[in-house]
Amino acid sequence: MIKVSPQLRTAGTYVLISAAWIWFSGHLLGHLVHDPRRIILYQIVKGWLFVLGTGLLLYWMIGRTVRRLGDANQKLLDSHEQALRVLVEAMDIRHKETSDHSERVVRMALGLAKRAGLEGDVLRDIKFGALLHDIGKLALPDAILIKPGKLDDEEMQLMRTHPRMGYDMLQRIDFLRGASAIPYSHHERWDGTGYPQGLRGEEIPLAARIFSVVDVWDALSHSRVYKPAWPEEEVLAYLRNASGSHLDPHLVTLFLDNYNELKALAHPPSV
Repeated sequence: MIKVSPQLRTAGTYVLISAAWIWFSGHLLGHLVHDPRRIILYQIVKGWLFVLGTGLLLYWMIGRTVRRLGDANQKLLDSHEQALRVLVEAMDIRHKETSDHSERVVRMALGLAKRAGLEGDVLRDIKFGALLHDIGKLALPDAILIKPGKLDDEEMQLMRTHPRMGYDMLQRIDFLRGASAIPYSHHERWDGTGYPQGLRGEEIPLAARIFSVVDVWDALSHSRVYKPAWPEEEVLAYLRNASGSHLDPHLVTLFLDNYNELKALAHPPSV
């Protein structure tokens, strides 16, 4: 069976319908109009009907093609996301994180971003950026990642290379370039004492500032290999104290004002 390309099918349909219109309308006009003085007027009307009809036809055919391309692109994006989630789940296991750590911070970061007024493609970048926030740690040895005690200066220096490595990884993938702000900048601090670039205040990308609030809450609220989980009251107190130094004060206020709803996103009821 011969496979016809979408553009050839669209062009062929247009040509056939146009040819049929010209043929039948011309003959019909010849039978109905016998006054040569009026034939020009009828030809003009016929021409405008042709333009209108073919314009509507092209609008419908192109719209159908665009919808199909959109559906195909969404399916491709969904398949990419599924593959990334499998990779991140494996990373969480390797890093001794709780099983739903990455999913938890994705849900909360999106919830906080929406409450900050963000929408559209920006939310997609935040979703992938939050999901892959620690992708650079793939290049670090387990002796550092899962060390139960405090890292020494040399180990800490190596640990602080992971944002740049994560950024470089995502820059190689077209559909993830916009998501690189969170992996690269989520360890920056509002007062400029963070890393790797030492950005200050609103120099830090908004996506990274949003994620930082969520990431700090999650890191303190859940146990890690080097510490137990903190009581909720202490976690919230820490966020208040970190406002304006470590974290964006506006986003901390927004997080705390919507805390119950955001916490529900982190721990949705099982179905």
